[in-house]
Amino acid sequence: MTDTPPELLFDLTLTDEQRMNRESMQRFASAELRTQAKPVDEGAAPAQDFYPKSAELGLTLLPIPEALGGAGVDRSPVSNALIFEDLAHGDMSLTLGAISPMGFVNTVLDQGSDAQREKYLPLFCTGDFKAATTALLEPRATFEPTAPQATAAANGEGYTLSGTKSMVPLGMDAELVLVVARLESGESAAFIVEGTPAGMTRTAESNMGLLGAQLATLQFDNVQLPADALLGNGPFDLQRFIDLSRLGICALAVGTCQAVLDYVKPYVNERVAFGEPISNRQSVAFMVADIAIKLEAMRLMTWRAAARAEQGLDFHEQAYLAKVFCAEHAMKIGTDGVQLLGGHGFCREHPVEMWYRNLRAIDTLEGVASI
Repeated sequence: MTDTPPELLFDLTLTDEQRMNRESMQRFASAELRTQAKPVDEGAAPAQDFYPKSAELGLTLLPIPEALGGAGVDRSPVSNALIFEDLAHGDMSLTLGAISPMGFVNTVLDQGSDAQREKYLPLFCTGDFKAATTALLEPRATFEPTAPQATAAANGEGYTLSGTKSMVPLGMDAELVLVVARLESGESAAFIVEGTPAGMTRTAESNMGLLGAQLATLQFDNVQLPADALLGNGPFDLQRFIDLSRLGICALAVGTCQAVLDYVKPYVNERVAFGEPISNRQSVAFMVADIAIKLEAMRLMTWRAAARAEQGLDFHEQAYLAKVFCAEHAMKIGTDGVQLLGGHGFCREHPVEMWYRNLRAIDTLEGVASI
């Protein structure tokens, strides 16, 4: 223990703009995400107008400076966390695909050069959906996000990129991919890969969850990149990139867990066994209460870390703690949601089994959903 005085409390009062944004996101989540979640999870493609409609939310447009065609709204990690939470309440899987361009845009805003901002950011200001994503995760049991094994070697004209990235949202269709790799010096760097250059292959993944996110594995075999593909003019702040991503992932978990809670409460009150609602049984009531308690803790830890990020304070520890807590308890909430429905929890006619499968990914995801 140290003698450091307690930190100031963070303000939980939402602004009028945040309240309006939440209402807009909740309407979209209900009308578009929730209605498409089940068909997409069962193998259907998202509706043809889904991504264009998601672009109309203006999520990538808002933080881009007016000089580049954007709205010039100050970037707010707290507002973005609220947006991710509300959208994930509709469906986490489709949300991950819809917000992937935000991760690209926010990272270019954060760490790109002026020339890169001028080149790429106007592409996201047209009102059309621009498929872009970020790639950090690698298919290794010993994967450590701060030590990527994909390599980028200088070759005199640019860089030669080699390695494998997995669980990349929109990986099959993304026109722009921000790839994190290790330089010969051992430092981490990020590279903007346009299209599908020679030596790059894309393979659709078959996972138990997040089927609407169109996850893919990207293989880079001596892919030649120009010198200006290197993001920024200085060292890449990989830890900041990871921390912001972790907050986004936590917000997705919170929204999905809220969906679980909202579904099981009326179910246990309406489901009758032995002549009374099963919610009258203490074991059932306690399980629902535990979900609510853990969910509120997840939400507050995420908001606290996002608030520190918004104030320009160090938030690495808070982001890490939130990610660990959310990963553990999101899986437990998903499991308990299935359990509370009994045999119905195992049936695909109820969405809890889908939420359970999606929540299992929270512990695995890294480098996506940057706020």
